[in-house]
Amino acid sequence: MTKQDWLVKNSGKCILFNSPRDWDLLNSSCPYRLYQFLMELDDIISVANREKETEDEYLLKLRHLTRKLIVNTHWISNNIPISDKEIDISTLYDEPGYPYTLQREIMLPGSSTFIHNHGTWGIVATLQGMQKNILWKSSPTPDYPHKIEKTEEKIFKAGDIISFTTNAIHSVEAVGDEPSITLNIYGETDALKRLKFDIIRNLSYRF
Repeated sequence: MTKQDWLVKNSGKCILFNSPRDWDLLNSSCPYRLYQFLMELDDIISVANREKETEDEYLLKLRHLTRKLIVNTHWISNNIPISDKEIDISTLYDEPGYPYTLQREIMLPGSSTFIHNHGTWGIVATLQGMQKNILWKSSPTPDYPHKIEKTEEKIFKAGDIISFTTNAIHSVEAVGDEPSITLNIYGETDALKRLKFDIIRNLSYRF
């Protein structure tokens, strides 16, 4: 299975990066626990804030860290619950005041989301099935300051990890014959930047 790493930028461009080899990420000395991942996530973002790294810079580190979690922590990918909801989102870790979100999302074949951004950085690792991402960019005009236009479509498969910059815009559809299952990790959301988009009326709305 070919595994690929991607960066989706605010411009709607989707850029391919080399993916680290699984055996380079194996944690052989002891089991790799979720709490270790959370600590390393905290460290990456703390350094990024202190060193004023760009999203491109720290999202590279977060993609590698997420792949490390998947390679070493098998319960993330296994024992997936069966769901009859079109889109079923479950929280994997929750703590009052904790600024990051860890979710597992199940989408039944044919289900889709509306067009949206996340108002923060995001990592989406496809664990099972396939998802088509339709990517968009802001394309304002004097009459329609919230107008967006489609840039491209990409189908991501199991093993792919996609990172999104704060204002990257996409919509998602589960394609194929089986549910798509993803691990989703998000930073601290800026509610003023978290938007969904209406391409008929050329409007955007806060969540």
